[in-house]
Amino acid sequence: MSNFRLSRRAVLRGAGAIAIALPWLEIMGPERTARAQPSTAKRLLAVYTPGGTLIDRWRPTGTETSFTLGPILAPLAPVQDRLLVLDGLDMKSARGEQHQAGIIAWLTGTPQEGSPSGYGKGPSIDQVIASRISAGRTAEASIQLAVRWATGKSHGRMTPMNIANFEDTAPYSPIPPRLDPVEIFSELFGTLDPGASDDAARRLARKRSILDFLDRRYAALSARLGAADRQKIDQHLTKIREIEMSLSNLPATTSACQPPDLVDTSDYNPSAGLNSDDAGSIKDTSTDAAIPKVGKLMMDMLVMALACDITAVGTLQWSDTEAKYTLPWLNLTEHHHFYQEMGGFRPTECELIYTWYSEQHLYLLQEMEKVDMGGHSLLDESVVFFGSEISHPPTHAKTNMPFLLAGGGGGLRTGRWVRYPSLPHNNLLVSILNLFGDTRTTFGDPRYCTGPLTNLT
Repeated sequence: MSNFRLSRRAVLRGAGAIAIALPWLEIMGPERTARAQPSTAKRLLAVYTPGGTLIDRWRPTGTETSFTLGPILAPLAPVQDRLLVLDGLDMKSARGEQHQAGIIAWLTGTPQEGSPSGYGKGPSIDQVIASRISAGRTAEASIQLAVRWATGKSHGRMTPMNIANFEDTAPYSPIPPRLDPVEIFSELFGTLDPGASDDAARRLARKRSILDFLDRRYAALSARLGAADRQKIDQHLTKIREIEMSLSNLPATTSACQPPDLVDTSDYNPSAGLNSDDAGSIKDTSTDAAIPKVGKLMMDMLVMALACDITAVGTLQWSDTEAKYTLPWLNLTEHHHFYQEMGGFRPTECELIYTWYSEQHLYLLQEMEKVDMGGHSLLDESVVFFGSEISHPPTHAKTNMPFLLAGGGGGLRTGRWVRYPSLPHNNLLVSILNLFGDTRTTFGDPRYCTGPLTNLT
């Protein structure tokens, strides 16, 4: 056993085309000390929520290192020591249509070109980072996921209302997110034999766990592992089983998974936006009711994709700038945009929505913190950037943006509330790049960048 080593990119292969990526195991390399800190950040997640916030209910009180989270951020109290609350950043590069310009500038730091139908004029930081750290190391340079996406005027299509990611090379083409949780799981964590064309056979096969296809290979590998590694791989496979069980409760919407009689039993339609209207008056209440469980699946898959080195960069969009979805689990029957402005500004309902998003952020960060990457957690080596396209719903203002960073990648110093004197958010974007070893001093449109932020590390 002393001579047995596994590659960091090793997978556990089963019958047919089944392959399960493995978490980091001690047997993959030299032992790492618990206090080891990566010199640069290794993984990035960018998480978008629509419609800004209520800044006075979001903003903490206290001092930089001794503060109380505001009511909207209060659910994040269990991970407060892993947060860097950023206050006083203005999205000055968001020039164009009020919502569209915001989501475009969020990660690119560039104005909207040809408003109201154009995109940005540069790459998004996630793609710049992916090009830097993912090439030749991970299966996918980056992964973009979205829940209840392309609502309202988007009509299920890619438009400037719903795109946050842009390629790293000119002409900086927009990158649409993946939407179907069943397809995403299959693509990232295992596939059935692509040659199996008989629909009945494929449906039958999908009822079996991907883990069932591993045969004796897991037992053989397990026998060669130490106790700590066996425990890690068991936890990893258990998590895959949990996701599969959740997916089995989501009647699939792909042709490979439809029941023989083609009766639609799905409660979540990832393409629901195709049937939307500009006002958001056409509601898909079944799909909307499934948002919490689908969102959890999306977060689970992103965490696993990072932990398994399937990718090092991911983005999760909780809908789009239209945000024309209802929230029945909060007893809110109108769509989110209605409460922002279309039905008159409703701060009470908006606060409920924003607080719920904080609860989802808590889940994501806690799941990342649980993953042992060899003496430190997945969160320790990552940077997570939470943001929105506006700050104040009724006015569409973009001052005092509700931005959060989390994690410890690149030496990020968390457990703090840092206030800045109305600085451009492009300064934050270049600072995030610096955490990943990129030494540039400006990013996006140079008219809106004065250099990296101080006091992050």
